[in-house]
Amino acid sequence: DGEVVVIHDEKLNRTTNGTGYVKDFSLQQLKSLDASYTFFHQKGNATIPTLEEVLKMLSGNAMLLNIELKNGILEYPGLEEKVIQLIEYYNMQNRVILSSFNHNSLVYCYQLAPYIETAPLYRDQLFKPWIYASAIGAKAIHPNIKVASQQVIVNSIKEGIKVRPYTINNIKKMQELFFIQCSGIFTDYPKEAVAVRREMNNKRIEGR
Repeated sequence: DGEVVVIHDEKLNRTTNGTGYVKDFSLQQLKSLDASYTFFHQKGNATIPTLEEVLKMLSGNAMLLNIELKNGILEYPGLEEKVIQLIEYYNMQNRVILSSFNHNSLVYCYQLAPYIETAPLYRDQLFKPWIYASAIGAKAIHPNIKVASQQVIVNSIKEGIKVRPYTINNIKKMQELFFIQCSGIFTDYPKEAVAVRREMNNKRIEGR
């Protein structure tokens, strides 16, 4: 029914008690599903949120929000327009990053709203990715850490392109990235990452 929801996979099978493609269900049907998966003991029951619900939640703080458009496998006509319309309605243009493995979609987003930051996701090597990012109007890159060497990160930042590699769960790797002042990271352990970053910042201030 054209509603924009937040879920990782194209299918419901892995993260909910439902089965089938997300696109084949109405919002009401999606909301009836249990999305707590194996984390029920930590947070209790969870449902699939709409993007609007997420934007409303963030309106009460100053956090940045990365929205990954999951249209690399299946296309969702009108997705870009709907997402941008919601971002503008909640005045989040300066707090949102649009990312995707579908770089054609990101170019379209840039054409629709060049004032919203975009960042291509990629998992294979790119030659001088900072040049590629600039060519498609992106202000950042979101590479798999396996193809994001220290030199690539440093050079990209030097050229004005922010770098946020994924997925960084190792403490030592977090320390290495924060040491070279990487723009940000994707991690499954945000509390640990914040603690590491704080420790690194304190050492930098103390000159150690």
